[in-house]
Amino acid sequence: MGRFTGKVTLVTGATGVVGGAVARAYAEEGAAVLAVGRDTARLAGLVKGIEDDGGRASSFAGDVTRSSETAAMVAAAVSRYGGLDVACNAAGVFGMLAPVADYDEDVWDDVLAVNLKGVFLSMKHEIAHMRAHGGGAIVNVASNVGAHWRLPGAAAYAASKAAVSHLTRTAARDHIADGVRVNAVSPGPIDSPMSIRPGETREQRDERLRSALPIGRVAAPEEIAAAVLWLSSPESSFVVGQDHVIDGGATA
Repeated sequence: MGRFTGKVTLVTGATGVVGGAVARAYAEEGAAVLAVGRDTARLAGLVKGIEDDGGRASSFAGDVTRSSETAAMVAAAVSRYGGLDVACNAAGVFGMLAPVADYDEDVWDDVLAVNLKGVFLSMKHEIAHMRAHGGGAIVNVASNVGAHWRLPGAAAYAASKAAVSHLTRTAARDHIADGVRVNAVSPGPIDSPMSIRPGETREQRDERLRSALPIGRVAAPEEIAAAVLWLSSPESSFVVGQDHVIDGGATA
């Protein structure tokens, strides 16, 4: 028995490092998991891994920048498992590193569409179902880059993630009376390809961040997943509209 036994959870960006860790963690704690992403092969691998470990999961190939597809993913969770209790919106892209004057407009549009519009559309349909069926909990994945910390050259990523932090607070105030509790996590550097600069090895990344981060290392994806599960569990039932920074002391 786990904290999410009998619950239905939905994870967007499930083929990413954080989303995958969150999906596996929900399944380990007893939830039925709908894993959402665009890479069908990686989704299939994630679902198989969860099932091989004795969990319940299925995949949904969808694009969070399209309202019809975010509505369909919620409908899929309901039709397959009977409802939707918890959602983690982890879909995101980094974009590029360039000064604002040199930033590519198409890349800007793509980053804002996935990172911000995707969270908005996902919440729009998740909340609509939850408020009509007794409530639920949502955790959005923002970043310490943006509202909490600056990274030169990451204009689109920083702007989108800062916006997710504020969108989370707005949604939380809008819908807590409906029984829907919304919070966010803002991770710092994670052991993932996104934290490795072009041409840099993993070892060089670790050395660069050893001195940059007070804790002296990057986060394991499972550490972020643990925070997401706490925020979406009854253990945090009085936590509403918070952005939980998990960055090893970088913004302390």
